[in-house]
Amino acid sequence: MTHKDLDVWKLSMGLVVDVYQLTDGLPKSETFGLTSQVRRAVVSVPSNIAEGAARKNLKEYIQFLYVALGSISEVDTQLKLILRLGFAEISPELLDKIEHVKKMLLNLIKVLKEKDVRR
Repeated sequence: MTHKDLDVWKLSMGLVVDVYQLTDGLPKSETFGLTSQVRRAVVSVPSNIAEGAARKNLKEYIQFLYVALGSISEVDTQLKLILRLGFAEISPELLDKIEHVKKMLLNLIKVLKEKDVRR
């Protein structure tokens, strides 16, 4: 099994597309601000899931999942800033997807930690 088989990786890949589409409509003045920041953060989520899954050490895998969790929290905050600043409307579905990715990451971390303890 690889990272490509993980539902959390698949969902986070779709989230990247959603965020890129959303940020296409942000003001040009934000190209090097929020647009760049939220895009880097959202790309970090599936990237860290993939990198962690490629590690041989379970503790390293878990650490990369924590980095992905931090990144999805950044995305959540940045999208809420975009909404507060009136740059774009954020759909409830997009916010729900972010929460779902967070929960999936937390569950995967929990399962891997339990597996590590049993070793």
